[in-house]
Amino acid sequence: MKQFLSTLSILLFFGNILAQQPATTAQQVESGLQQKAQLAENSIVKNLPFKNIGPTIMSGRVVDFAVNPENPTEFYVGYASGGVWHTKNNGTTFEPILDSSPTQNVGSLAVDWETRTIWVGTGEVNASRSSYAGIGLLKSSDNGKTWQNMGLKDSHHISKIIINPANADEVVVAAVGHLYSKNDERGVFKTFDGGKTWNKTLFVNNQSGIIEMDAHPTNFNIMYASSWDKDRKAWNFRGSGEGSSIYKSTDGGSSWTKVSGAGSGFPTGEGVGRIGLAVFDENTVYAIHDNQFRRDESPVAKKGDGLTKEQFKTMTSSQFLQLEDEKLNAYLKENGFQEKYRADNVKNMVRGGTVRPADLAKYLEDANTMLFDTPVIGAEVYKSTNGGKTWKKTHDGFLDGLYYSYGYYFGKIHVDPNNEDGIYIYGVPILKSKDGGKTFKSISAPNVHADHHALWINPNMPGHLIDGNDGGVNISYDDGENWIKNNAPSVGQFYAIQVDNEEPYHVYGGLQDNGVWVGAHTYEPSPGWRQNGKYPYEFIMGGDGMQIQVDSRNSDIVYTGFQFGNYFRLNRETGEQTYIQPKHELGENPYRFNWQTPILLSPHNQDILYLGGNKLMRSMNQGNDWTAISPDLTNGGKKGNVAYGTITSIAESPFQFGLLYTGSDDGLVYASKNGGGDWQQISATFPKDLWVSRVVASEHKKERVYVTLNGYRWDDFKPYVYISDNFGVTWRDISNNLPSSPVNVIREDPENENILYLGTDNGAYVSFNQGESWEIFAEGLPNVAVHDLVVQEREKDLVVGTHGRSIYVADVGLLQQLSSEKMNALVLAEIPPLRASRRWGSTGFNQFGDFYEPSVLLQVYAPSSGTAEVSIKAEDGTEIHSFNSEVEKGVNIVEYDVSVSEKGKKTMEKKNIALKEADNGKFYLPKGNYSVQVSLGNLQISEMLEIK
Repeated sequence: MKQFLSTLSILLFFGNILAQQPATTAQQVESGLQQKAQLAENSIVKNLPFKNIGPTIMSGRVVDFAVNPENPTEFYVGYASGGVWHTKNNGTTFEPILDSSPTQNVGSLAVDWETRTIWVGTGEVNASRSSYAGIGLLKSSDNGKTWQNMGLKDSHHISKIIINPANADEVVVAAVGHLYSKNDERGVFKTFDGGKTWNKTLFVNNQSGIIEMDAHPTNFNIMYASSWDKDRKAWNFRGSGEGSSIYKSTDGGSSWTKVSGAGSGFPTGEGVGRIGLAVFDENTVYAIHDNQFRRDESPVAKKGDGLTKEQFKTMTSSQFLQLEDEKLNAYLKENGFQEKYRADNVKNMVRGGTVRPADLAKYLEDANTMLFDTPVIGAEVYKSTNGGKTWKKTHDGFLDGLYYSYGYYFGKIHVDPNNEDGIYIYGVPILKSKDGGKTFKSISAPNVHADHHALWINPNMPGHLIDGNDGGVNISYDDGENWIKNNAPSVGQFYAIQVDNEEPYHVYGGLQDNGVWVGAHTYEPSPGWRQNGKYPYEFIMGGDGMQIQVDSRNSDIVYTGFQFGNYFRLNRETGEQTYIQPKHELGENPYRFNWQTPILLSPHNQDILYLGGNKLMRSMNQGNDWTAISPDLTNGGKKGNVAYGTITSIAESPFQFGLLYTGSDDGLVYASKNGGGDWQQISATFPKDLWVSRVVASEHKKERVYVTLNGYRWDDFKPYVYISDNFGVTWRDISNNLPSSPVNVIREDPENENILYLGTDNGAYVSFNQGESWEIFAEGLPNVAVHDLVVQEREKDLVVGTHGRSIYVADVGLLQQLSSEKMNALVLAEIPPLRASRRWGSTGFNQFGDFYEPSVLLQVYAPSSGTAEVSIKAEDGTEIHSFNSEVEKGVNIVEYDVSVSEKGKKTMEKKNIALKEADNGKFYLPKGNYSVQVSLGNLQISEMLEIK
């Protein structure tokens, strides 16, 4: 019996291990990319165009620069998840050059300017919640028209590339390795043959990669590298460890020696965090260190003799009852306690034993405050003047206000090539020092976003800086006294999007560190707003922008907010903001709110709002009052410094009020059929511990529900997509032919119940058969993470929120007509009316400008490839124009310029319809109704075109 129990225990132990999905291998990733490329080649929707509608003004996270040393008005910018962009006019305009590659995820850049060979280390290294893995090293010799993968495919995140200026085939690369799992392809790698083969020259361990590397500016042989021992999980981030150290090479990265050991003066041990490096010459080296050792200082009051949170943790009930009401009320008001918690009634609660003094500290300790309350040493700068043999801190005291608690997100230092004592460091602000790090001065500015990640210093022009931050690119010519903002690229990192029903409709979006914005979907990129003073998008909320709900009765009422459940009800007409985050009761454990806390307006009553913490909250009055209508719908959380055990998705069936579904970050899906009266877990058959990225109640069938799971936080990139037609009692896997890539969102088409739209960390898909097979979108939509999808029903638009390339819109009117029965038919989408204009065929007021030429984009589905004939006929059936167009099997866009042929002109003149020749020599359709007929072989279809 004992032997049986022992065997059973072992089986259970290994069963629990196996429940956690293993990291996706590099071979599986590569196979998935090949599968995706094949899908794109054969996709029947590959020609459906996606139009980018911005915004650009807020930009996205910059990670690296490569600047032409001979002409600094030319440079490349790497964005964390928005690709690589090239400018030749000092950042006035940019062109994307990574779009032909399989990824937009960037960690580092290097350019050999002699041969103009570009190297891209893929995979961002900042270790944030959305630092996406890469696919290795990419190389291009034709400015990004084509890319070749040069290996290190399992490194995931590449931090630095250094090219030998005397031999372009000799390259040294630093790799951080996997973010959420251990692996061996991390460290320093070197090639002598341009990337054909690689040698690993520095390896610390399988969880410590190389986060920074820098070389002597004129001696390639002298290099320094810093390792970073870290471990990120969905519920915890450890950003320091024994494996974090500084290493030196004197042979161009071929071998390395640790130079930050005991006795060096540089910190050692478990508290050593991320390290940045800057080499000035053979003797002088700077390092910036995120010191995770705890401070020695004991907690003190913020001001004077005011009460602090820490005091309540050890206070007895009798001590508490002796507190002055004035002081206690000051603490309660200052820390945002609900109005009902004031000195007199809180003391009564303590007297009655329902509340302990420690609860007044616990009440405040959600995930965000716990991060900021961590009493670590934080950022500090060290300098070596003897080539790394010894190190000394450059300053006294703490550099508070640089990293706050997010040291893992920063970690760069730069030294002025012409001034040994001129250094620059950055985190939230950007600082400079002219005395070798003894003192620092902020060079932030109102038009410079916080959170800095990249800097280039012109060695030939003192004071010329190019800065990269969470809000894009800034350039200074006076050492940071003044800055130019250079945000032309559309590289916004959206978490969530939403639309309203205005005319034209508006698109709302919440962005990484760039708040919430709203603008009309008719946005056209133009610098004209600098003349009229009004950008087409409006900023309506700060922080990390999150989900948005818009009252369908009055679109001025908007619900949105920022990270960790900090939501507001906005009245955009009056400017009123009302904070509506639900609060737990004093004495209870604080609610746990996810970084991306979900909210939902009930489709049955727009006064009813749902919000997910670890319990589902419901407000019957627009967020003014809340009731928890569920128990904890998670596994209860885990010990760690990241909010976990939280609801991530909410759905309510449009068929029945109170038919509710929730999904959590720890893999649980729950359902209630009676408005939260009772709940049933319906996720027992799913893989365990995966993030529920979406739960969606069907708009077409009451019993139908969809769930997508996301394994990104295990480095598991397999797609998980499920459908149930019996309220989640049983599930069917519909991932089928999807390539490897974590799934973020699924949406039903509101008109065609067989059509599903899907967004992954690497593109968007559509299914015409409820997931039996998937087609990939391609035209205009790069290989970028898609976080959210919305269908604007009236306009038949699919709106795509990407995390790296802002927002795209595609007209899916034709797709909605497709079904299994129509796949062998010729289909022409409804043609929107067009308003005639005197501008057609003219240059307007600028006689030297281009002609304005109208066009109608005909959406045609062809069951086979061939030559289609397009005929435009008047109401009486007479033909007034015709032309041919080559079409491929699937969706095609055929452009018609609204012109009349010479033969058609004569026909219309015989009917006494006079046509005026435009300045460009063409004749255009006058007001009226016309038939557009498309023929392919024996197939024929027509639609009406109205010229208003």
